[in-house]
Order: sequence, then C-alpha cells, then structure tokens
Amino acid sequence: MRQTINGSDFRRLIISAAASIEINKQALNDLNVFPVPDGDTGTNMSMTINAAAADLRKTEDPTLDKAAGTAASAMLRGARGNSGVILSLLFRGISKKLKGAANCDGVLWAEALQEGVDAAYKAVMKPAEGTILTVARLAAAKARRAAEENNYFEFVHEAAIEEAKVALANTTNQNPVLKKAGVVDAGGKGWLVALEGMLCALRGEDVVAPEGGAAEVKESASFDDFDTEDITFTYCTEFIISRENDMDPEKLREFLSSLGDSLVLVDDEEIIKVHVHTNDPGKALHEAMDYGSFVTVKIENMRLQHTEKVMSEAEKAPKIAEPEKTFGVVSVCAGAGIADVFTNLGVDGIISGGQTMNPSTQDILEAVNKVPAETVYVLPNNKNIIMAAEQVDALTPKKVIVIPSKTVPQGITAMLSFNPEGSEEENTAALTEALPLVDTMQITYAARNSDFDGYDIHEGDYLALFGSQLFGTSQDIKVLLKSLAQKVRDDGREYITIYYGADVKEKHAQKAADLFAEICPDADVNLINGGQPVYYYLISAE
Repeated sequence: MRQTINGSDFRRLIISAAASIEINKQALNDLNVFPVPDGDTGTNMSMTINAAAADLRKTEDPTLDKAAGTAASAMLRGARGNSGVILSLLFRGISKKLKGAANCDGVLWAEALQEGVDAAYKAVMKPAEGTILTVARLAAAKARRAAEENNYFEFVHEAAIEEAKVALANTTNQNPVLKKAGVVDAGGKGWLVALEGMLCALRGEDVVAPEGGAAEVKESASFDDFDTEDITFTYCTEFIISRENDMDPEKLREFLSSLGDSLVLVDDEEIIKVHVHTNDPGKALHEAMDYGSFVTVKIENMRLQHTEKVMSEAEKAPKIAEPEKTFGVVSVCAGAGIADVFTNLGVDGIISGGQTMNPSTQDILEAVNKVPAETVYVLPNNKNIIMAAEQVDALTPKKVIVIPSKTVPQGITAMLSFNPEGSEEENTAALTEALPLVDTMQITYAARNSDFDGYDIHEGDYLALFGSQLFGTSQDIKVLLKSLAQKVRDDGREYITIYYGADVKEKHAQKAADLFAEICPDADVNLINGGQPVYYYLISAE
C-alpha cells in the first residue's frame, strides 16, 4: 500500500483519471434525465480533465507542486459546462493545498480533497444536495476520518472512494427527478469515475483511453523540426453543417478524402462536423452545401500558423486588445441569424456555442481579450455556460462582468438596455434587471425516452419549454405552437419574436408566425431566421 505520492505519481493519477472519464463519457451523458438534447455532462467533464492530461503529458518528472498546478491551470481554461467548471474547481483547491509540498501523504490528501470541496462550494450560488458537490463533500469528510486512523495515501483515497459510492447511490433519493428516473447524478458519478481512475494508476494499473479517445483535446506539437515546405496541404478547414436531408455523410467523407488529408468527419442526426487539411477549401465547402446549412466555418492557413509557431515566446503570447473604449460585450450563441441580431445591437464578439456546444473558459477568455475595451460584459445565454464565464475575470487584465442570461432572448433583451455611454453600475444593473422581463419559449425534440414531470415522452417527440420548465410534448409541432401562443395571449404579452432554426423551412416558420398573430391579435409578431441548431423555434415574449 502506497504511503505517499510525488509529482510524477500525481501526473499519472490525473492522466489515468482523464482516460477513465473518457471511456465512461457516454455512460455519464446517458444519466442526464431531462430529455432535451443536452446530454453532455460526460463530454464536458472529459474535455475539462483531458485538457489537464494533455498538458501533463508534456512534462517530465514534475514536482508535486508543478504537476498539481499544471493540472489546475489547464482544467480552469479548458472547463466546459457546470460539471466541467466544478471539476476544475475541485482540482484548483487540491492544487492550492499541495502547493510547496514535495510529497503527499494521507493527511495532506484528505486536506487537499477538502480544499477542493471548499473551492467548488464557494463558486456555486445555491448548492443543491444530490449533486457532484454532495458526493465530493462526503468523500472528503470520510477521507479526513480515515487519515486519523491511517496516514497512508492509498488508504485515505480508498476510503474516499467507498464513501463516494455510498453518497452517489443516495443522490437518487436526494433529488426527486433522479428518483423518478431511477438514476444517480451524472456529475457525482463522474467524480467517482475520476477517483477510481486515480486509484488504478496508484496500483500500477493505469487506465488508458482507446485509440481515438479524447479527440476533443489536441496536444500542441513542436513545429521546430520541419520546414514550412513540409506542409502538404495549406488550409486547415473546419465546419459544422446542420443536416437538412438524408444524404449519406459517407459520400462527403469519400469526396473530402480525395481532396486532402487529416480528415475527421463526425455526424449524428442533427449535424455533420468536419476537419480536413486541403489546398482547396472552396471545393470542400461547395460540396458540403448539398448536405445542409453551415453553422460554423473556420479556415486557417497552416503555413502562416507554422511561422507563428516558431516565433519567440513573447510573440506567441496571446494578444490582448488595447482599450479603445470603456465597455464592450461578447455573447454566446449559435446560428448566423441570431449572431447578426447580437452584432446589430452592439455586441463586439460572438462565441459560437450553446446547447450541446458549451464553449470552454479558454474560448470565452480569447473572445474577451479581443475586445478593445477596459470592461467586457459577457452574455452566456445558457445556464450551463455561466460558471465557465465566471472564471474568466481572474485570467485577464480586463474587467469581466458576467450577466447571468440563461437564454438567447434574455441576452437580446439585455442588450437593448446596454448604454455604451453609461456607467459600469448603471449598465450592470440595467442588463441584469432586463433578464426577467422576457419570457423564453423553445421547441426542440426528445433525445431519449423519458417519464419526466408527468409527461410520457418518447424519443423524437417535439418538446416545448417555457422558461426552464417542460411545457408540453407532442408528435405534432403545431399543437405545441398553438399552446404557446395561447399562453402568451393569456399573459398579455405585446411583443413576440420568433427565431426559427436551421431545420425549419421559411414557409413553415411563416405559418408559425401567422398562427401567433391570429391567436395574439393585439401583439406585434416578428419572424427572424435565427439559423440555430437543436431548437426548431426560439420564441421571446415581452
């Protein structure tokens, strides 16, 4: 049984934990109870901890202080979604406690686990029982008691795992929604998986992700050993298509294979995501247009990138825009039409993301640093992105103020209150106070069968959400649109904006708008092509 661990041991423990979460990623996603397509707890936790694993693989024989600090820093910047942010905070607290230590015994490890719990709880406004926080808290408490009995690291860690198992099983009883579904909390399960992966490494049985696993995290390679002329294909081309027909993506794969190399094509029922190196990105995009509408497109010249990679460290450092004004705003959203709305309202930077596509803290940081303003407001527009956004302020010399918008309509309404000439206090108050003034309605589809909140839901059914609550379900989208329109009419709302998504034809969207206009004759109804994925309709009512 191991009495202590050093930096190299900690490095192995984190890499093993990352592999364990990657392997169990889909199982964690499947624990999400709410049937909308947002089963991303496992994905977010995997991307977060694999950011640390990627950085740790570049270190050789690190000190404990260095290994823990590297892991915490990488997870903070790579954190995605609430579960990923909480995971990063747990390891940030652990790193803080291990700072300056050459080795870690059972007592110090118990203290580190508790420090992680304290850091995570401080960041959550209203901690709820039956979550990852509960599992981590009870596991840390058991670790402290175990350390009083035996100071061996392995003994204490085993005790934490045993208590985490008990606590995880009890999350079903602590959360009525989990109890009804008969499942445990996904984030709590992820923490247990991480602890178990660490124990495997401690025993010399390191968990190794299958080849191709953790594909979302890319390690940085050294570009010093080859010349620019060694680059066969000039352009790194990446795009996401919102699928609009039944065309086989394998045909697109075949075409792109003949056009370049380093091809990665991933598809599901909603999107096709492509990465390819080619000398003719135009051909790639033209061929892809037959499969649907573009959600995102990014083309980068790798020859220019190579030149940048071999520049001095100072030149490689991320550039932070010099302030040219007092205030700026960045917003998270998906869909070209919605992005245009935000831009027209004065938003300086758009971060592509949202439901099922949570941007990382690093993504948000990069967008903030590009804004030439002293103070930058961030509109997350999704409850699962708020915590990631809140970590940015500590990473930039700019002042970052997060307005806790949970939906795109809330973000748009907030921007209508933004005054570039106002004071920080006035703008913060105005943007925040605008959020509850708008009702948000959304229509999406059920990603899985579920018995939720009194509804018998079947995979593929249409789902209507009013705010954060499930409003109705039907196999006929018109039924839901009519019910929402009646709700808006009964609430006396006067301004209605309907944003239709990438999967909705304009003629069908116009019929939806006509339906609202008919049922709500006293309201002003506007129709906008939002182009958003996942949601057929986003509807705001004020």
